Amino acid sequence: MSRETADLLLQEPEARVSSVSPMGLAWRRLVRKRIAMAALAFILVFYLAGLTAPLLTGVGLITSYRQQDLEQALQGPSLDHPFGTDRLGRDMLSRVIWASQTTVIVTVATLITGSLVLAVTLGLVSGYVGGWVDTLIMRIGDTFASLPTILMLILINATLKDRVRDVGHNIEDLTGIGGIVAHGVPDYLLVFGALSLFGWVGGARVIRSQILALRETEFILAARSLGASTPRILFRHLLPNVSNIIIVSMSLGLAGIAGSEIVLTWFGVGIQPPTPSFGAMIFEASGVRTLNAHPHLLAFPGLIVAGLLFSFNLLGDALTDVFTPRAR
Repeated sequence: MSRETADLLLQEPEARVSSVSPMGLAWRRLVRKRIAMAALAFILVFYLAGLTAPLLTGVGLITSYRQQDLEQALQGPSLDHPFGTDRLGRDMLSRVIWASQTTVIVTVATLITGSLVLAVTLGLVSGYVGGWVDTLIMRIGDTFASLPTILMLILINATLKDRVRDVGHNIEDLTGIGGIVAHGVPDYLLVFGALSLFGWVGGARVIRSQILALRETEFILAARSLGASTPRILFRHLLPNVSNIIIVSMSLGLAGIAGSEIVLTWFGVGIQPPTPSFGAMIFEASGVRTLNAHPHLLAFPGLIVAGLLFSFNLLGDALTDVFTPRAR
């Protein structure tokens, strides 16, 4: 073997490593974490079940969340009803899958509007532009952060719930489109709208702090000197450099969004029956007598909710470790 060939063989692994993107390296680190991958698998199964609930009902694998059979009320787990039935004879497994759809809709809608659109945009603008714009955005964020979030969410939903439903009825009358209110669309809009209003503050602060450290770096100064516009600098040069922070914030933020929706519904100001929600299912099963006589009403929804929130936090911790390996 010649010396030149040996040098090429020694350089080949380095070339392969250098060709892998930062996201690719992060994924390789994440795959090595078995607990994180188990948490990710649980989250994916949960979201897949929620997204396919109408399809599963259509092919007959589960029943509609509205289907009642009073003769089968409050039955324990069996082959026909693996999770048992509730007080109206509705299949609990079907209810759990449909409730997961509610969580999927609320978390995704809130994530897109709050954590992505508001948090990312305001964090980028605040950190890069600075001055009175930075002061204004951060003071607004401080105001929202100083308020008791859950109490404010309850107040907003309780105050506006009937008005939003009236708007839904008016839209039905004007357009002739039925089922807007019956399918809980006003409830969804109100819940994720209220959650988005308070959900952007933490993410915007974290992104702003990173932008403050990046805005005077050489590649940003070079982009300015070449006449790059502010939007191009923000979204072409700065945004990719904070993508890891956004991913971690999304994972941890989803747990908070899902938990807030469940709490709001538990208090009776979130998603309203007959639309299934884990908050309503837990509330209906939380009485001492009901819990003692029919523990399956709380056990299955409670375990799934606990598993989901725990999985989000495990995945968030793993992503933090993956994207900041020097901190280990």
